[in-house]
Amino acid sequence: MLVGEYKTKICNKKRVAIPKVFREELGEEIILTRGYENALILVNKEMWQKIANEVINGSFINKNIRDTTRFLVGSALQIEYDSQGRVVIPDNLKEHANLSKEIVFVGLYNWIEIWSKENWEKRLEYLKSNSEEIAQEIEKMNKKAE
Repeated sequence: MLVGEYKTKICNKKRVAIPKVFREELGEEIILTRGYENALILVNKEMWQKIANEVINGSFINKNIRDTTRFLVGSALQIEYDSQGRVVIPDNLKEHANLSKEIVFVGLYNWIEIWSKENWEKRLEYLKSNSEEIAQEIEKMNKKAE
C-alpha cells in the first residue's frame, strides 16, 4: 500500500531518489506520466495496465476519451532506478509539474503523485479550506451510486 508524504530534492543531474518504502512497494517496473493538478503519477506496471485499460477501452469516437488517452498515455514512459534507487524525470514531465529543486511524493494507496513543493503547499491549502465541501460532494456521489 502506497501511503505517506515524503519530501526530497532533485540533484544537479536531474535525478531524484524514490523513497525506499515506495520502491519496495512498486517493484522494478514503474511507469511515470502526467497527472492532474500539475502533478506527476508514478505507478507499478500492474496498476498502469488497469489505468490504461480504463482509458483506452472507451469509445475512440468520444473526444474526452481521446483527450484523456493523449494526456495520460501519451506522456507515459517506463523508467528505471539506478543503483541508489534514483530515477531521472524527463524534461517534459518536469515542466508539466513545475518541478525545480524541492519535490514531494504523496502516496495515494494505488499510485504516487509527485508535486513541486510550492504546488503541493497550495493544494494542501485548498484541501484544508474546502475539505467539508469535498466530503459532502463525495457523499452525494456515493448516494447516487447506490
